[in-house]
Amino acid sequence: MSALVDVRQLSVSYRSGGQVTAAVKQLSLAIAEGETVAIVGESGSGKSTLANAILGLLPDNAQISGGELWIAGNDLTHASERQKRGVRGRTVGLVPQDPMVSLNPTLRVGQQIAEALILAHGKRYPGVDADIVELLQQVGIDKPVLRARQYPHELSGGMRQRVLIAIALAGNPRLIIADEPTSALDVTVQRKILDHLQRLVSERGISLLIITHDLGVATDRADRILVMQQGELVEQGPPRQILDAPQHDYTRALIAAAPAFARRREPLLNLDPTQAPILSLHHVGKTFALPKVKGEASTFLALEDLSLEVYPGQTLAIVGESGSGKSTALRIALGLEKPSHGRVHFEQQDITDLSWREFRPLRQRIQLVQQNPFAALDPRLTIFESIVEPLESFGLLKGAALEQAARELISRVHLPVSYLDRLPRELSGGQCQRVAIARALALKPDLLLLDEPVSALDVSVQAHILELLEELQREMGIAYVLVSHDLSVVANFAHQVLVLRHGRVIEHGSVEHIFNRPATEYTRELIAAIPGRQAAA
Repeated sequence: MSALVDVRQLSVSYRSGGQVTAAVKQLSLAIAEGETVAIVGESGSGKSTLANAILGLLPDNAQISGGELWIAGNDLTHASERQKRGVRGRTVGLVPQDPMVSLNPTLRVGQQIAEALILAHGKRYPGVDADIVELLQQVGIDKPVLRARQYPHELSGGMRQRVLIAIALAGNPRLIIADEPTSALDVTVQRKILDHLQRLVSERGISLLIITHDLGVATDRADRILVMQQGELVEQGPPRQILDAPQHDYTRALIAAAPAFARRREPLLNLDPTQAPILSLHHVGKTFALPKVKGEASTFLALEDLSLEVYPGQTLAIVGESGSGKSTALRIALGLEKPSHGRVHFEQQDITDLSWREFRPLRQRIQLVQQNPFAALDPRLTIFESIVEPLESFGLLKGAALEQAARELISRVHLPVSYLDRLPRELSGGQCQRVAIARALALKPDLLLLDEPVSALDVSVQAHILELLEELQREMGIAYVLVSHDLSVVANFAHQVLVLRHGRVIEHGSVEHIFNRPATEYTRELIAAIPGRQAAA
């Protein structure tokens, strides 16, 4: 097998404000025809910089400061934009990370695929319409003629990701670079997308470069794994070798932090049988009204007959795919949404019909940690202002007592006190999530609702946040309701698991029972789709 990509001692650096930062340092790698290679590493390891160098898409403030870059026998180290454009799309295709950012919301799906086909084959191209439909069929999209006429917002996340794969295939490339292609998708959709991408690659004899921070995805899919840390290649080898005999401390740390390879913990919970649940939902249902369209349903059933109980010091995980009703259940527990039927109790008090004013005192005891740590914090407020906001809102502390509380809270989530003067943009994603947790703890709540609290974070940062939450639960006896589509996180963090599908509970039991003796085919599918399970088995 000849090398399609040959990177020799490549160094890439960025210039910013008179400073030069090395993003990739003397990296060498080769990708053979038909080979699948995965690059694994955390944010800032240089993965995306390497991919952009191969694609000829480095920003203006970046430069190749050393080494060589050969693609399909062409030296692209210092190539002109015209030479790079000749390779991009035709030799190297890209499947980007976020389909909502990468697709044009004002153009129909078919028009966007047509653009890629015309770029590859020229303007006088008679078969464009037929090729659009064929590409949509190849990537597994149903009703391709209809889908070609739709806009991106009318498709699901999984379908949008398939459209990006179709665009990448339009130029018949010899290499596809998939940059975190499934990080925003449910575990079952993720599995289908990766299965399909792998099948297309093998059928066409294409090489595949997967860029991911998920070691589970890499070990399941790649012939060879490259581990990057701070711009350097620290280790490479076949998946089995990387897992069984890692040579570098960083690789060992990544494996230890990956939930898919962690040993499932035994729940440390001893419930007092006389203790009442802190939160109870009894036969809760929620129906939403839809815009009136002739021939279409006028209502949407989001939740049907949901019953659950959460006890002090316990973690209940609600799992299911997008649209299963997880977030609706959280909004009802928070009092942000009224159930259409059923009752909600907090410590034996019926809170179903409380007004906003009546519910407000309970907000001190029920707090939310949101999915996206950057979106959850006001970018104009300092970390100090964000953390003390709940205390000021309820008029609980002033002056020196407020400052002391902020110092204690930021220390509790293991961040330096000096960070109180910073703005959110000066912190990493994991640090922002710690600030969001500190803010949620400010009112000393009894119940924390965690909405996908680690899905936006690197795997090792995920591990630190989950360890912090476990520590807080042990020390403070807080109850958690965790909403997640990542079953590997649930397996190592929850005590009880509730599986939702289309708004209905299809299974409910202990972690041990759900993962070792799942009762439904759907739960078995969810568990089988966890990345890394094949390698860990």
